[in-house]
Amino acid sequence: MTKQYNHNDIHWLTGQFRNRSNELKYRDSIEQSVRFESRFAVIVVAVLFAMFGITDYNLLGLTREYYLLLTMRIIVVSSCLILAFIIGRSGGYSRNVWLHALPLWIVATGIVLIVPLRPESLSTQVTAIVVAIMAFYLLIPNLLTVSALASLYLSVSFLAVAVVFAELSPVATVTIGLLIMVANIVGYTALLRIEFLQRKQYALLNEEREQNKELQAEIAHRKSLEEQLRMVAEQDALTGVDSRAHFMKRAEALLKRSQFDKAPFCLFMIDVDHFKKVNDTWGHTCGDQILTKIVEVCQQTLRPNDIIGRFGGEEFVVGLPNTTANDAKTVAERLRDNVAALSLEGDMSDLRLSVTIGIAVANSEKDDLDSLITRADNMLYVGKREGRNRVVI
Repeated sequence: MTKQYNHNDIHWLTGQFRNRSNELKYRDSIEQSVRFESRFAVIVVAVLFAMFGITDYNLLGLTREYYLLLTMRIIVVSSCLILAFIIGRSGGYSRNVWLHALPLWIVATGIVLIVPLRPESLSTQVTAIVVAIMAFYLLIPNLLTVSALASLYLSVSFLAVAVVFAELSPVATVTIGLLIMVANIVGYTALLRIEFLQRKQYALLNEEREQNKELQAEIAHRKSLEEQLRMVAEQDALTGVDSRAHFMKRAEALLKRSQFDKAPFCLFMIDVDHFKKVNDTWGHTCGDQILTKIVEVCQQTLRPNDIIGRFGGEEFVVGLPNTTANDAKTVAERLRDNVAALSLEGDMSDLRLSVTIGIAVANSEKDDLDSLITRADNMLYVGKREGRNRVVI
């Protein structure tokens, strides 16, 4: 079996399929869920970012810095809400990776801008940075590479702005830098594991689907073979009527049913007259054509409830349920006349076909199928001795 997806073919650093086509198919498969989850997460982040405006007012009052922070928060929140709406309509990692990355960069920029306006709250901002980094990795659905780049941008920018505007000492800078680095490592590792497990599950699911498809195809193939074998076993390959074994099975059931219902049952043995001469003169191919034509006449003459099978060579056997001796003789005579009326083409146009038919009637519940066939066969040979082309009952 050729595996279209291989869960071992996932990049150890990005958590994505190495095969670009498989990666895009995976992204397409999660598009709907990504849209919903991303929209919801961005709205939550926007609401939380807006709520911290209350803290700004309590600390700054109606000052210039407060109005600048308020303006910045309005821009960030409005942008996030607009992006949440757009993501909900056309989001997805397959083609619009940048669309899912924008909220991270906007929020990161907004968080960094708080430091110059509120440098005295740096300790609080460090906590907010750690929470934001974890949110970038685990709250807002995104590709690992996108989350990592946004978190790196947030970390470096925050440290740089903190050093410039909050006048961090080298020791404090290193301490905060290590804390932020740990947050990035934890977030990155956690998201990498999630990405890997999701793609592994997707690969296994598709592998199972492929196996199910192959299994269904194999089952269909086996059923087709079984049907072909059944047809070979039940039908004569040349004429399409019942094989001898299948006819015996069906006729036995009809005979028992007739005996149970105390209904009449008759059986024909049909032989094509002088058939050996036809084969010797025109060949077996022409002989096969004649047998096929005679079977067509039989099927057109017999009733829907009657059954016919090829007994062997040029001999055919017919079971007639709910048929009295007189009715059977009438059907047999009609069949004999219809065969005699057959016209052939080509070199055999002068050939006149005929059949001899022996009829046996089930007289009691003790009669079995073998005895009926024997009696019909005896009647057939009586007809052949008497000159062929006749019905004997």
